[in-house]
Amino acid sequence: MTPLERLLAEHEIGRLVTRFALLNDAGDWAAVAATFTSEGRFVRPSGGDAVVGRDAIRVSLESRPPRKSCHLITNVLVDLASADAGDARCSMLLYTAPPGQAAASVPALIGGFRDKVVRTPEGWRFAERVGFLDLKVGPE
Repeated sequence: MTPLERLLAEHEIGRLVTRFALLNDAGDWAAVAATFTSEGRFVRPSGGDAVVGRDAIRVSLESRPPRKSCHLITNVLVDLASADAGDARCSMLLYTAPPGQAAASVPALIGGFRDKVVRTPEGWRFAERVGFLDLKVGPE
C-alpha cells in the first residue's frame, strides 16, 4: 500500500465514522445499518448484547423510542492492517432528548467507539462497532 493509498483509505474510513453519526442523528436507520457489512456486529454505547447483521441492526434501531440526538465525533484514529482491513477508534459526545424536551435537561454522554472496518465492493464498512460510555455530564 502506497502512502497515498493509505491516506485515502484513512480518509474514507473517517468519513464512514462521520456518516454513521450524521445518519443516526437524522434517524435514517436503513442508511445507518448500511454502514455495516451484511454480517456486521454492533454494540451500542449504552451496552447490551451485540446485534448481528444489517437487518437486525436496522430493526434494533427502529425499536428505540423516538428521540432527538446530536453525536459529536472527534479524535478519529485509523490503524490499517492491510489495504482492505483495519481498526478505528473515536471519541463521542452525545446529547439526546425525547421529542419536544430541551436537550439541556438530559445529561450529555461521553464515550466512543472501537471499530473493525473492512473494504467491501460497496466501500469501507463496519465489520464490528463497539460503543462505550465513560461519563455522564450535566443534570439528571
